[in-house]
Amino acid sequence: MNTYLQIHPNDNVLVALQDIPAGTNISFNGQDIQLQQNISAKHKFLINDIDGNAPITMYGVLVGKSTRPLKKGESITTDNIIHDANAFHEKDGAIQWQAPDISKWKNTTFMGYQREDGQVGTRNYWLVIPLVFCENRNVSVIKTAFEKGLGFAPAEVYNEQVQDLVALYKSGNIDAVKQYEAGNVTETTKRNVIFPNIDGIKFLTHEGGCGGTRQDSDALCALLAGYIHHSNVAGATILSLGCQHAQVSILQEALKKLNPQFNKPVLVYEQQKSASEFAMLSAAIKDTFLALIEANKQPRQPSPLSKLVIGLECGGSDGFSGISANPAVGHTSDLLVALGGTSILSEFPELCGVEQELINRCVTEEISDKFIRIMRAYENQAQSVGSGFYMNPSPGNIKDGLITDAIKSAGAAKKGGTSPVTDVLDYTEYVTKPGLNLLCTPGNDVESTSAEVGSGANIVLFTTGLGTPTGNPIAPVVKLATNTKLATRMKDIIDINTGTIISGEYSIAEMGEQILDYVIKAASGEVYTKAEQLNQDDFIPWKRGVSL
Repeated sequence: MNTYLQIHPNDNVLVALQDIPAGTNISFNGQDIQLQQNISAKHKFLINDIDGNAPITMYGVLVGKSTRPLKKGESITTDNIIHDANAFHEKDGAIQWQAPDISKWKNTTFMGYQREDGQVGTRNYWLVIPLVFCENRNVSVIKTAFEKGLGFAPAEVYNEQVQDLVALYKSGNIDAVKQYEAGNVTETTKRNVIFPNIDGIKFLTHEGGCGGTRQDSDALCALLAGYIHHSNVAGATILSLGCQHAQVSILQEALKKLNPQFNKPVLVYEQQKSASEFAMLSAAIKDTFLALIEANKQPRQPSPLSKLVIGLECGGSDGFSGISANPAVGHTSDLLVALGGTSILSEFPELCGVEQELINRCVTEEISDKFIRIMRAYENQAQSVGSGFYMNPSPGNIKDGLITDAIKSAGAAKKGGTSPVTDVLDYTEYVTKPGLNLLCTPGNDVESTSAEVGSGANIVLFTTGLGTPTGNPIAPVVKLATNTKLATRMKDIIDINTGTIISGEYSIAEMGEQILDYVIKAASGEVYTKAEQLNQDDFIPWKRGVSL
């Protein structure tokens, strides 16, 4: 295994692939570099002496500038460099893309749920959704009733632990309580014996629908419409209070916008028009049960890989993300695009500094202009409240080597591979064009994942270097560790270890192919992701406006 890596020939820093002690002599391109400090794995050190205010280059792009003169072999940190990134402008040059070899998957299909509108789902769910937070409790009542009644409830291992502790406490054995250790339990996703063709009922509670701006409520309805319209959803039960901003009519208009011939069953109940809460909930439960009977009649069928829509996401990123998991996922995206499928790259604050590359990859000037317009508006909005993209890296990112937003962004963008950008979507817009789509979302893991699924992703590839448990209610989220230590330590949440790229066991292309093979199995219901097994159903709408 190599001890260091230069990511791009134009970079003036090297990445440590393992801990390297101070004083170590590194031989690189015919010159000796003596390390000035201990360099931890994932962190970077300079190839040459540089002056103050000099550029720092990684991935072949500007990622920062020095705050003082620095010596070769010196570690770059938040104390000696600050964020800087290249400006961007209109589309320049023609697209040149060499599609990868896809002959291995030429006749491959996955087993999916084929919808009347042409979409194909990787799962078959029924949704129960409140239009306003006032209905969250009622949704919870329905959730308890259905999960226990139909056997969709998660294993009650923690309830059993509390019962054990209560029994020990009642016996008067306090020492036994202090020494109590629960045994390891492996969660498995159970198939429902009553409705074997239904993967579950999902409940999308949230804190919106009223009290904020009308734009917030409109965006919420558009996002919820994306979930109801989604290929993984058979239908939905909607609970409305009645007086909130997020009216049923707004949701219905959003559904018609997505599909003028929309005909999935959507059951609506408005509490302020009901005789009582009991009457409303009883009707909702009965009608939903009858709808489940119909939804259960749809089996999985062989479907082309072109019907897959993968979301490309990262969270809890580290200094290895941009050289292992992200480029491997990028190769998977390129393979799927070459097969006629669709991928979605989001988190616009984490595209800072690589905008020009993406602009030049847009298939038309109209699409590239839309990207420029959204990116500039987003950055201006952040600056108007005293923030900016430069504040994006989290303390965990910084600790593990991502010390500027541009460093983080240059690595994060690798998830998008190298294929042309066929469309740019604003928040809540739904994918309509095969190929790589750019979707405006924040960098927040859950808000972004929620948005990708709301825009049509029927499976999500989620890379993490620090360990993030994020899942989604209706789309399988595949967790990919950037390093072997994480994959070993948090194997209960990690599906795939791409740390083997760092160790040299697999190339980026080989790992990308393995990921696609896993995606096909997960899409077919042959395997269930760790997030699914743990019922990690994270859902957070992005609130773009201010609360009034």
